[in-house]
Amino acid sequence: MTGAPAPSTSTALTARQVWTRSRGLLLGAVVVLVAGIAIAAARSGDQHGSLDPRSADPQGSRAVAELLAARGVTTRVVTTLGEATSAAAPDTTLLVTTPDLLTPRQQRQLRTAVQDSGVRTVLLAPDAPSVSTLAPGVRAAARTAVSARSPQCPLPAALRAGDADTGGIRYTTDVPGNDACYLSDGLPTVLRVPAPADGDTVLLGAPDILHNDRLDKQGNASLALQLLGSRPHLVWYLPSLGDASATDGGKSSFYDLVPPGWLWGTLQLALAAVLTAIWRARRLGPLVTEQLPVAVRASETTEGRARLYRRANARDRAASALRSATRTRLALLLGVPLSRAHASDVLLPAVSAHLPTTGRDLPALLFGTAPPDDAGLIRLADELDALEREVRAS
Repeated sequence: MTGAPAPSTSTALTARQVWTRSRGLLLGAVVVLVAGIAIAAARSGDQHGSLDPRSADPQGSRAVAELLAARGVTTRVVTTLGEATSAAAPDTTLLVTTPDLLTPRQQRQLRTAVQDSGVRTVLLAPDAPSVSTLAPGVRAAARTAVSARSPQCPLPAALRAGDADTGGIRYTTDVPGNDACYLSDGLPTVLRVPAPADGDTVLLGAPDILHNDRLDKQGNASLALQLLGSRPHLVWYLPSLGDASATDGGKSSFYDLVPPGWLWGTLQLALAAVLTAIWRARRLGPLVTEQLPVAVRASETTEGRARLYRRANARDRAASALRSATRTRLALLLGVPLSRAHASDVLLPAVSAHLPTTGRDLPALLFGTAPPDDAGLIRLADELDALEREVRAS
C-alpha cells in the first residue's frame, strides 16, 4: 500500500494559479479594447483627421468647406499625386495640406504640373524639405508663435480680411511682385508669389485659419474663403504614404518616407529608454526575506559550502572558516567573552592555562596561515577537532 504523495515544494506557479491571478487584468484589457473599437466605429463617419474638409473635429476643416460650398465653390478631396496634378487648371485652386510629406520626386512632379497651368497653389506650412522645390526662390526661416496679426501688405484678400491668426513658419524671397503679409519681426507668415499664366503660389506659415475651432476668430474665415475661393473649383490634396508615387519608382527607402523630425524623435526616445533602464537597474531595493519552502539540514549546508570552496580552490577561506568556528566554541568552553574570542592575546593564554601539556603549536593552529594543499587542510580540520575534544574532556 502506497502512502499519500508528499506535497510539492516547488515555488513555480501552476497554470491555474496564473489564470486566477491574471484573469482580472485580461478581462479589463478586453473590455477596454472592445470599447475602443465600438467608439471608433461609431464615430468613424465624423472623424477624418486634421485639416480634412470632411472632419468636424476641432482640428478638422469641415466648416470652411461648407462656407465655400455656400459660395458656389466645389471642393474635391484627393489623396494621390496623380489626382492632384490632373486637376491643375486655371479655374482651380490646389490646396496641399502637408507639403513636407511629399517625397522629392513627388515635389518635382507637382511643381512641373502646376507651374504653367494658371492654377492657384496654396501650400500649408511648407518647410525646408519642400519649400525650395514647390516655391522656387522662397526660403523658410525660423518659426514664430501663432497670434492675431495685421496684414501690412497690399494683397486685397488680406486687406479685406484684416487681422487674422497667423504665424508658424516665416519666409524670405527675392521673387519680384510678391506680396509679403502678416509680418513677424519683418518676415511674412503669409506669402503670395506670382506664377506664369495668371497663376500664383500662396504659402501659409500655419494652417490655423482653416481649423474648425478657429474659423470664427478674427478675420480667419474671410482670409480662408478669399484664398481658397478665388476659383470655382477647389482640389483639397491630402498627401498619403499609401500613394504609389511615394515609392519613387522603387528607389526610395523606408527612411525617405518618414516625415522630417521623426528619426531624431525616435533616437531621443531610445536614449531616454536606455537612461531609464540604467537608472532603474541601479535601484536594487532592500533585501526581501523569504521563508524556504523546505527545511535544509545543517550538515547539507556545510557540505554544500565545502564543495563550493573546493571548486573555487579557496583553501584560505575554508581554513579561516574552520579556525573561526573553533575559536568561537573554545571561547564558550573557556569562559572567554565572544567579543574577544578572535583576539590571540586573550584566547591563547586561556587555552594554554586549561591544557598546559597540550604539545601543540597553538598560535599556528588557531591563527596560522592557509594550508598549501588539500591534505594540509584535512590535517588542520582534524587537529582543530582534536583540540576542541581535549578542552571539552578536561
